[in-house]
Amino acid sequence: MPKGWGDAGRQLAILVGVDLIYDFGRGVADSSRRDAINHGAQIIDFERTTHSLFEPALQKFFLPAHWTIDVANFLYLNAQFTIALGFLIWLYLFRNDSYYFVRNMFVVSMCLAMIGYIGFPTAPPRMFPGDGFIDTVTKYSSLNHNSPIAKVFINPYAAVPSMHCAFALMIGATGFAVCRHWWAKAWWAFWPILVAWVVIVTANHYWVDWALGWIVALAAFAIAQGALARWKPEAWEFRTSSPQRRPQEVEA
Repeated sequence: MPKGWGDAGRQLAILVGVDLIYDFGRGVADSSRRDAINHGAQIIDFERTTHSLFEPALQKFFLPAHWTIDVANFLYLNAQFTIALGFLIWLYLFRNDSYYFVRNMFVVSMCLAMIGYIGFPTAPPRMFPGDGFIDTVTKYSSLNHNSPIAKVFINPYAAVPSMHCAFALMIGATGFAVCRHWWAKAWWAFWPILVAWVVIVTANHYWVDWALGWIVALAAFAIAQGALARWKPEAWEFRTSSPQRRPQEVEA
């Protein structure tokens, strides 16, 4: 462990604590079904009015290539947990100087997201089959969105903003900044775009949610790197790990 097991335990406790608060905020949205359905319909009407309702057409384009839907379903179900958590663990172990800023940025983004979940609960597009949306996870995978297991991890009325997209942008930008090989940088630069495609093609988010998710990520970065960094730079400033100096380079 870079800073001992005690620090690792503290980081785990922070993440678990914030996640419990975050889930509470999403749970409040879960109690507002009527408002959520109305808000989802309003977003569809807005996109239709602005001629930007492209999501059903994008789904139809990829549906014949069934393997792409399988990939999208897999990434949607795993990006938020397995991949995001795995990235944080890797960052903590191998780029520890950068971990704390990213952790704090995640905390800020989750607090911002709760404002949307509580103030504007929204049903995702998959709940509007009459408008051409298809729930690919339920139709083409072994998981049903309405199953008890799925409800533990997926809140049906927390579509705005898309935290899949917010986390993907924060992870992608961080990975691009701290990775050393060109192929790793290319992968992480592509990751936010891939996740945006995933949430649209699986009918779990509107493009509006995707855009708001990226705005949340950028706002979290600005808040963490701005006033909070000036207040406590050792915890909030973004730093990349610097190469270790050879013994002969160390000054007496």
